[in-house]
Amino acid sequence: MKLTFLGTGTSNGIPVIGCTCDVCTSDDQRDKRTRTSALVEIDGTRILIDTSPELRLQALATGVDRIDAALFTHPHADHVGGFDDLRRFNQINQAKLPVYTDEVTAANIRQRFAYAFEHPFPFFGGKPDLDMYVFDGPFDVLGNPVTPFQVGHGSWTVNGFRFDNLVYLTDAKVIPEPAMDAMRGAEVLVINALRHRPHPVHLSLEEALVVVDEIGPERAYLVHISHEMGRHAEVSAELPPGVEIATDGLVVDVPPP
Repeated sequence: MKLTFLGTGTSNGIPVIGCTCDVCTSDDQRDKRTRTSALVEIDGTRILIDTSPELRLQALATGVDRIDAALFTHPHADHVGGFDDLRRFNQINQAKLPVYTDEVTAANIRQRFAYAFEHPFPFFGGKPDLDMYVFDGPFDVLGNPVTPFQVGHGSWTVNGFRFDNLVYLTDAKVIPEPAMDAMRGAEVLVINALRHRPHPVHLSLEEALVVVDEIGPERAYLVHISHEMGRHAEVSAELPPGVEIATDGLVVDVPPP
């Protein structure tokens, strides 16, 4: 299994428009962050997680020329804003794209991007053409088992996903015990960590590290990073062993179970 971090920034990205802080003006490419999204590859099957507003640019930067399915964590703009770019993958595949999410997110996507579900085109590539699947428990993506779990993000519920030894979680603030149980035993954990000081709907760095310590993965990668976190090099030097701030374009090999 291979994980590619397409984007690792929070909703404003880094640099933030109009900001002149040390992070936003940094020359270190690791401090440049597009909105959070990822690609999981399992035995040749490529599964996209979320369509960030920079999806086109992320695909070009990382050489992604095909996806076979997509998962959505929740319907916030920084996680669905690149939805229309799915149509290019329809054109490449010459087929509909299977998409998986929960009932609330599916309804939100159907409303927000209604054009994709109306007036079918006689060709692929003019608009996203999707087969939308709603899950309420474990499901398969083209033969690959996925276990979803739910966490709190303010008044919203966000889906985390487990793929064998990999757990992917973003935009969490409250992690109930069933979600903790779903993550236990994973060797690679991806988890959001917005900044040092507390935030009402996102985990802070310190809160995320508490979760990492309890789950105990071999490796943990932090995403959904704000410019308030500080420069990549400086924060990385203070992290415990086995914990790393993910960067855009980082590729991680995940061991089999």
